[in-house]
Amino acid sequence: MSKKINQSPLGVAMIGYAFMGKAHSNAWRNVASYFDVPAFEQKVLVGRDASAVAEAAAKYGWQETATDWRTVIERDDIHIIDICAPGWMHAEIAVAALEAGKHVLLEKPLANTLAEAEAITAAAQVARAKGVQSMVGFNYRRVPALALAKELIAEGRLGGIRQVRAAYLQDWLADETAPMTWRLKKETAGSGALGDIASHAIDQVLFLLGDQVTEVSGRLQTFVDRRPGADGLEDVTVDDAAWVTLALASGAIASVEASRVATGRKNSLQIEVYGDKGALRFDLENLNELQFLDATAPAREQGFRRIVVTEPGHPYLDAWWPQGHIIGWEHTFTHEVRDLLLAIDGGTQPSPSFEDGLEVQRILAAVEESAAAKSALIQLTTTEGA
Repeated sequence: MSKKINQSPLGVAMIGYAFMGKAHSNAWRNVASYFDVPAFEQKVLVGRDASAVAEAAAKYGWQETATDWRTVIERDDIHIIDICAPGWMHAEIAVAALEAGKHVLLEKPLANTLAEAEAITAAAQVARAKGVQSMVGFNYRRVPALALAKELIAEGRLGGIRQVRAAYLQDWLADETAPMTWRLKKETAGSGALGDIASHAIDQVLFLLGDQVTEVSGRLQTFVDRRPGADGLEDVTVDDAAWVTLALASGAIASVEASRVATGRKNSLQIEVYGDKGALRFDLENLNELQFLDATAPAREQGFRRIVVTEPGHPYLDAWWPQGHIIGWEHTFTHEVRDLLLAIDGGTQPSPSFEDGLEVQRILAAVEESAAAKSALIQLTTTEGA
C-alpha cells in the first residue's frame, strides 16, 4: 500500500452525466466502500443543461455542478477529470485537462479520428513526464473472469495461441424505426458499431494476448441508412455492423465481429481463445463464468469446464461478497476507478494507457481504410511506446 494513501482528498470532476456518466458516478460513489484507495471527493459534475445536470448530481452524489468544463479544469481543487462526454469532445477536453496538470480518465474509444487520438496521446506523454497520469476506459479489462483468462494465458495454460474469435453483438438498432441519435452521425460519433463496441473486442484481443496487430482486413455495413429524427427521416452516416480480421505478431489470427442490429442479442461480448494446449470461452451475458479446456488432460477427460469466477482468489473479488455471490456489469467501472486511484497514488502509469487506446484507434482507422478499399489488407506498424 502506498504511503501517500492518507494525503488530502483528491478533487474529482466528471464531464458528462448520461449513460456513461451514470456508470462512472456509481463507481466513484462506491469504490471507497470496498477498496482501500486514496481519499477523494466527488466535487463537480459538468453538463450543458444546468437543470438536468443539477438533477443528475443530486442523484449521483456530486457536490456541485457546472456548465463550462473549461472553468472547472482551471480550479486548483480539481485533480482528476473523468471524461464521459461524446467522442467528438474528447480531444479538446482531454488535451486541455492534461495541459492543466489534471489526471485524466477518458472513456473509449480515445477519439473520433486517428489524428485526434495521436494529439491526445502526445499530450499524455508530456504530462506523464510531470507526474500526471491518464487512462482510457476499456472497462471490460476489469471483468474478473477476463482478468483471470489473461492470467491463465500468461501462465501458458493454453500453450501457443493460434486463433481468437470475438463477437460483440447488440440489437438496440435492429428495429428500423429506432430514432436517430448522435451515435448514428459520423461527425459526432466517428463511427458506428466499429468504434462503439468493436473497439472493446479489439482491445480484449490485445489485452488477453499481450500481442501486436500487424495486418488488418475489414468490412463495414449499414443496414438501415435512414432513421426518424426531429425533422423527419435523416441519413445514418456510420456503420451498423463490422467484420474484422487481425493478424498478430505472434502468428495468431483474430476475427472480430460487432453489430448493433443482431436481433436477440442484448449485450453479448463473446470471446474464444484457442491454443495448442487448451482453450477459453467467455460471454458477457454470463459475466461471472469462464469456460476452460485443458487439452493436456487425457482425451477421455477433456471438455470445457465451467469456472464460477467468484472466489476471493480471483481478480478483484476479495473486496466483494462471499464465494458464489455474483457481481455485475457496473462493478467493472468500480474496479477501473480503484486501479486509477492506486496508480495516481503510487505515481505509476495506469493501464490501459493512452498509448494502448491509440493502438486500438490505429486498428479502427485501418478497418475503415480496408472497408473503403473493398477488402484490401492494411499493414500496421507499431510506434515506440505504444
